[in-house]
Amino acid sequence: MPKRLFALSAALLAASPALAQGRPSTVAMSCAQASRLVASQGAIVLGTGGQTYDRFVRDRSFCEPTEIARRAFRPTRDAAACLIGYTCYEPSRDDWLGSDF
Repeated sequence: MPKRLFALSAALLAASPALAQGRPSTVAMSCAQASRLVASQGAIVLGTGGQTYDRFVRDRSFCEPTEIARRAFRPTRDAAACLIGYTCYEPSRDDWLGSDF
């Protein structure tokens, strides 16, 4: 039994780096590819460079009822700031819904 547990633990540890590399990254895609991916999935977590990532949505219907959708500009392979979709945002009392949404 201990050998079987050790083998299972070793297999899980070996698979961990592969799981971490599975997230698509906006910096590896063109602007059109990144925005199409968000639009087709509805909601998706994408890497945005290095160890950073965020959840992007197609529209407000993928946000919680108390959240609003804010335009999300992120770097892509061909643009420094590409509108790839939206991020869900919980507004505070101090927020004013201006041009950023």
